[in-house]
Amino acid sequence: MKKVLRIINRLNLGGPTYNAAFLTKYLEPEFETLLVSGMIDETEESSEYIAHELGLEPVYIPEMYRDINLVQDRKAYRKIKNIIREFKPDIVHTHAAKAGTLGRLAAINCKVPIILHTFHGHVFHSYFSPFKTRMFLEIERYLATRSTRIIAISERQKKELGLIYKVAPLDKIEVIPLGFNLKPFQENQVEKRKQFRKYYLLEDDEIAVSIIGRLVPVKNHKLFIDAMKIIFENTNKKVRAFIVGDGEERINIENYISSLGLDYVNFTKEKRKSLITFTSWKKDIDVVNAGSDIIALCSFNEGTPVSLIEAQAANKPIVTTRVGGITDVVIPEKTALISSKKSVINFARNLFMLIEDDELRNQMGTTGHDFVSQKFSYTRLVKDMAELYNKLLKEKS
Repeated sequence: MKKVLRIINRLNLGGPTYNAAFLTKYLEPEFETLLVSGMIDETEESSEYIAHELGLEPVYIPEMYRDINLVQDRKAYRKIKNIIREFKPDIVHTHAAKAGTLGRLAAINCKVPIILHTFHGHVFHSYFSPFKTRMFLEIERYLATRSTRIIAISERQKKELGLIYKVAPLDKIEVIPLGFNLKPFQENQVEKRKQFRKYYLLEDDEIAVSIIGRLVPVKNHKLFIDAMKIIFENTNKKVRAFIVGDGEERINIENYISSLGLDYVNFTKEKRKSLITFTSWKKDIDVVNAGSDIIALCSFNEGTPVSLIEAQAANKPIVTTRVGGITDVVIPEKTALISSKKSVINFARNLFMLIEDDELRNQMGTTGHDFVSQKFSYTRLVKDMAELYNKLLKEKS
C-alpha cells in the first residue's frame, strides 16, 4: 500500500479542512494516509470535530501556526522531517501556505518521490504589503520548481497561478475542485428553518440575509454593512442581517455599524431582535442556511468559497462580489447575482432585487443543489485525487 503524508496549516472551519479530512478517510484502502496539522489561533473556531467524526486522529505540530515565527517555524520544519523519516511516505501532499512551505521544504530535504501542493486560495493580493506579497510569491515560485505538481481548485485559479502570478507553468498545474458532503443541506430543511428562526426571534415575514465566514479584512464586511444600510432605508419589507462567524475584525465591524447609527446585537451575550445580529461561530451551517433567505459574500479575494457551495446545496440565492474562483462555483444570474467588489450600489441593488421579488428569490434557489452536488461532491474529489496519485506513481516507477 502506498503512503501519503498530508499536511494542513490548521483544522479551522472551511474548505481545506473538509478537503484534507475526506481525502485522508476515503482514499483508504488504496492509500495509507497520515494527516498532520498545525494549530488554529484564538480568533478561529476549531473544526477538529470534522476529523474526529470521520474517525481520524491527526498528528498535531504545536509550533506550526499561520503567522510567521522563524523560531517556531524552524521547530515545526524539523518535526515534519522527523515524521517523514518515520512514516516514509511515497507522496507528501500539502494544503495551504504555511504547511505548503514547511512541508515541501522538509519533503525536498528528505527526497520524497512525489511532492504535491494544493492552493486553497492565495495571498498574492488583498492580504499583505507589496513587499511581503512579493516575498511570498518568490517563495511559491521556488517551491513550485521542486514540486511534482501544483493543484488548483478551479480553472480560474489555475490561470491566475500560471499566467498572472507565474507560480508554475500551466502544464504543471492540475485542477481538482474541492469536495463536500452536501446531503445535510437538503435534509430536514423545514425543521432546521424553524429551529434557526425560533432561536434568533425571526418572524415568518422577515427576510434573513446572512454572510458566513471569518471576520477578517479580506472578507470585506464593510461592503455588506454599507449595502444593508441602503436596504434598510429603501425597502418596506422586514429585513434582518446575520453576520455568522468571528475573528479579529469583529470589534471594528461593530464600531463601524455604530458609526452608521444602525442597531446590532451580539447574540451570544444578549438575546434580542436587532437589524444586524452577530451569531459568532456556528457549526450547524446547514441550519443557518435553512433559516436564511439570501446568502451574501463580499470578499476582496477568494479561492473556492465554501459558503456559496453550501448556500446552493440548500437552494438559497446568492449575492456576491466578482473575485477569485466565484464564477466557477456559481451560475451567474441563475444561482447568484454578481457585482464588482468596489460597487456598494450594485451590490445593494442585487440584494434589493432579491428582497423585493419573492418569485425571483425562490426561482434562483431551485437550480443550485443539482449544480453543486454534481461538481463538488467528496466522492468526485477522492476519485480525481486517486487518479492523479496513481498517474504520478506510475510515472515514477
